[in-house]
Amino acid sequence: MLALRNTLPSPPAFRRTVIVALTLGALSGCASDVNDALEGIGYREARYEQLASMREYRSCRDQGMELDRQARNSGTSGTYLASARVLEKCETGLGPDSAGIPREERMRAYALSVQNYFKGGDVEKARDNFGKFKKQFADYDFYYPDGTSFVTTMEALLGQHERWTFG
Repeated sequence: MLALRNTLPSPPAFRRTVIVALTLGALSGCASDVNDALEGIGYREARYEQLASMREYRSCRDQGMELDRQARNSGTSGTYLASARVLEKCETGLGPDSAGIPREERMRAYALSVQNYFKGGDVEKARDNFGKFKKQFADYDFYYPDGTSFVTTMEALLGQHERWTFG
């Protein structure tokens, strides 16, 4: 006949096993808390960098827009060119933190840069930046308030299509 034996360790050994298990569990919990805190700090730093980049971009864009307003009021080509240069600098100054800035906002500013180069008389720079615009924002277009296409309009003004292709 089989005898039943107590398979539990003796009380002092059982206590030690439980204490060791609880201690190891607590230590592993502390280590994950430290990792979580470090990830939180990294996330906050990355988010701060992104917000700082957005602020810089918008400040730069506002300067370019103000110069555009002044150019429209004065009608001077130099002010149009200054506005175009500032707006171009805003776009080229963006780094990997540009994800937080909406595409349409960037498109508007860069399209205005192309348009202002054209109005300022630097047609070659307008062509160059228009090519960059089409490359950067491929498959997207910007529409003026009257519904006309920025891409089609600039292609016509910059001579990138034959006249007969436009109705």
